[in-house]
Amino acid sequence: MEFKHFSPSEILQPYVKHYYLFESDADADFADTVFPSGDMEMIFNLGEGVWEASVDGQYRANPKIELWGQITKPLHVRARGHHTMIGIRFLPHSAAYFLNEEMGIFNDQVLDLSYIIGNPVKTLHGQLLENKDMKVRINLIENFLIKRLVSNERKMGRIDRAGSILQTIKSNYSERNLGLIAVEYNVTPRYLHKLIQECTGLSPKSFSKISRFQQSLKMMSGNPQALTSIAYDCGYFDQSHFIRDFKSFTGLTPSAYLENLTPFSNLLLQ
Repeated sequence: MEFKHFSPSEILQPYVKHYYLFESDADADFADTVFPSGDMEMIFNLGEGVWEASVDGQYRANPKIELWGQITKPLHVRARGHHTMIGIRFLPHSAAYFLNEEMGIFNDQVLDLSYIIGNPVKTLHGQLLENKDMKVRINLIENFLIKRLVSNERKMGRIDRAGSILQTIKSNYSERNLGLIAVEYNVTPRYLHKLIQECTGLSPKSFSKISRFQQSLKMMSGNPQALTSIAYDCGYFDQSHFIRDFKSFTGLTPSAYLENLTPFSNLLLQ
């Protein structure tokens, strides 16, 4: 199992967190759980393996060209066969630059991106299958994204503002600060909620909760320390508040999570 990250070009750095290549030669089946990250992804399946996600309690085969909406609760996945997958992980607000819909309609779903974008993304998938060189593949992806970006230029002002607000929210984990952030940006709390919801699929409160949850995951996995210390460092009122939120996003307590870390889980945190 191999997971590699690739940085976007300078023109796409404000929109793309990273590209990644996931490859697995093992024939053994495996299962894992995906947790909320605050980000959306496009994934191109280029191998023979099959991935399935449990949506509404039933496992369904993922399409060859995937759009992952915002995940707000634990999502169980399983796979079998040999895998080659190239993913685009967007910044929290930036998938909205490349899609024409409000982001909330994609929440907690793994959708067929070819139904949403159509022939351009089908053509890209075919080109990625034909070219094995990763540099060529990234160039193809970036040309596709830049064309989408130019065609949606009229939306940039609102989405840029949403991105700036999200950065401020992320640096102020306490939910009590959201009203002050609205004042800082000279908008009403209602407008702030609407703008963030449209551009991310998440309410400002949900985004704040997911951001500090992700911070706690990184602290626990990278350099384990006392859970009480992690709870306070991430802006939770107390350890019970931390455990309650953590369990809502993972289905596990923090202690149980640490006991059940998998190689795939660690890869997703990179």
